[in-house]
Amino acid sequence: MNVSRIIALSLFALLAGCTATTPSGDETPVARAPLESGLDIESLDTRVRPQDDFFEWVNGSWLEATEIPADKSNYGAFTELFDAAEANLRQIIEEAAATAAPPGSVEQKVGDMYRSFMDVERIERLGLQPLTPEFERIAAIGDKDDLAHWFGNALRLGVSGPLFFWINQDARATTEYISYLNQGGLGLPDRDYYFDESERFQQIRSAYLDYIANILELAGSDAARVEAKRIFALEQRIAEAHWTRVENRDRNATYNKYSIEKLQADMPQFDWLRFLDGAGLSDVNALIVRQPSYFDALDDIVADVPLSTWKSYLRFRLLNAFAPDLPQAFVDANFDFYGRTLRGTEKNRERWKRAVARVEAALGEAVGQIYVERHFQPAAKERMDDMVENLRMAFAEAINELEWMGPETQAEAQQKLAKFTPKIGYPNQWRDYTSLEIRPDSLIANQIASARFEHQRNVDKLGKPIDRDEWFMTPQTVNAYYNPSMNEIVFPAAILQPPFFNVAADDAVNYGAIGAVIGHEFSHGFDDQGRKSDGDGTLRDWWTERDAEEFRRRSSNLVAQYNEFSPIEGMNVNGELTLGENIGDLAGLTMAYRAYKLSLGGREAPVIGGYTGDQRFFMGWSQVWRRKYREDELRRRLVTDPHSPSRYRVNGIVRNMDTFYDAFNVQPGDELYLPPEQRVRIW
Repeated sequence: MNVSRIIALSLFALLAGCTATTPSGDETPVARAPLESGLDIESLDTRVRPQDDFFEWVNGSWLEATEIPADKSNYGAFTELFDAAEANLRQIIEEAAATAAPPGSVEQKVGDMYRSFMDVERIERLGLQPLTPEFERIAAIGDKDDLAHWFGNALRLGVSGPLFFWINQDARATTEYISYLNQGGLGLPDRDYYFDESERFQQIRSAYLDYIANILELAGSDAARVEAKRIFALEQRIAEAHWTRVENRDRNATYNKYSIEKLQADMPQFDWLRFLDGAGLSDVNALIVRQPSYFDALDDIVADVPLSTWKSYLRFRLLNAFAPDLPQAFVDANFDFYGRTLRGTEKNRERWKRAVARVEAALGEAVGQIYVERHFQPAAKERMDDMVENLRMAFAEAINELEWMGPETQAEAQQKLAKFTPKIGYPNQWRDYTSLEIRPDSLIANQIASARFEHQRNVDKLGKPIDRDEWFMTPQTVNAYYNPSMNEIVFPAAILQPPFFNVAADDAVNYGAIGAVIGHEFSHGFDDQGRKSDGDGTLRDWWTERDAEEFRRRSSNLVAQYNEFSPIEGMNVNGELTLGENIGDLAGLTMAYRAYKLSLGGREAPVIGGYTGDQRFFMGWSQVWRRKYREDELRRRLVTDPHSPSRYRVNGIVRNMDTFYDAFNVQPGDELYLPPEQRVRIW
């Protein structure tokens, strides 16, 4: 979702006669009326009919009154919680920075990381000096074998070249860790940015070329424009070989296990042993190659492109990676392109905010542990445990009632559902930062130390048992995720607060909000890609062909629906790219509704604030997705984001649910009306 699976993660109302403000039914308060409704009634726009635009009806007044802050590309419910968490983290971090903590302690590392970012005078004085050793290594590259070694070594610095890797469970043998090899090397957000001929994308490419030249000139290049053109041409050739984001979603197509010998035989012009040595992976004997055709093409690109061009490219990649932490001229140039041009953001974030982000990136669980102690309510975890099990029960009932799925597949689905592991709030085991050395006098040195620490932490997993306590988000992250190899659903502490979760509110909105988030993450285990793994997280086909074909048919109808949505003139939602998240939304909200009904235990839901329980449930879903985007940010997301824009996460889902039609008396002729035979039902 914005509540999303990792990655990398993200990873979320009326009556006959159709008056827009009053629901049908008895409006007399009942005994439970003193409970909070959980609704932000002031955000409603009663000029809009909920049957025509539910997203606008629930959020319209908020949308009209809210301006996107100058330092943000978008703003919504997630961002509001992010801002609150950021303020809490600032207090924690600045307290550490003001303390004379013992050397080597977590407090010393947190404080010194923050101080090193805030010491602008020292950063200006040092200039590019902290990167001098790396520039010298690039200059010393003597042949293409040395180049392969640099590609590997760069990954230890947190600098990605045309290929990178990560360590994760082997998708077909989930009791073992293995390295995954992936395409990379682009400075623009996606391959499409290099080839789309529409006017705005041409402008972005021109601005990117200027940015490359500007960065190189700031670093002292005498031929910055010439170098920039060569770098861009190289990136364009790399982009041409890239798999699309839709292709990269396919878990079967991206699982290709190679021995090192086969890798070297298939790419004879690239020295894989030197690359692996540079990356600290000399002992590995196999990798998962996610895009084989890309690496075939890269073999030729490495051989064809002159070493001088590769060196220019590597200098730029190094500068670009560290530009936000270098002297102000680099910071401004980097923001001007990546913030202003690509996202439409008007100004850079205040320095303290960027410093907090740097501390989080380096020592996220260290500050997260304090955040949990100060800001997480144990009652939230207890209630979440109950809701998770209610959602599991609802999903189990729904699987048994699927008329399109045969008993063999149903039995496998039930086994998988029973094996889901929920993680709520924070890790059982906090990360150990003992080997990470942080000092107060060099931000770049700290960034490199942090990158090396994280790189080594991941490499060290190889050959060891699976760490089932590991989290891939910090507790202060406003998000959630599903991890298919672990078959786990994870809900950090920071999302467990209003408007997603309100311990003082009636259950209706909680189930429409955090309940649907829970359902969404459960549903990722049964979306078009998650369904390919079993209850142990192993990538294997447990579907009968008949059931799989019916699943594909129903999913294709959802793809077709979302392909029709056009948030920007000339650009539509990509129904294939967003399919997994759209299935997660549809199935998640459907299961949350069923779980909400189970929670009532046969009782009638109270009417609170004039709205029935069913109406509040759907309103809860809509209000968590309120969000505004700058146009360039929305354009970027339409190309790169597997989540649909917020409006369609609301309207595109509810119009497929019969229960929404009942709650708000949606009739033929209403904008959100779909004939029953066109409504998509999957889970």
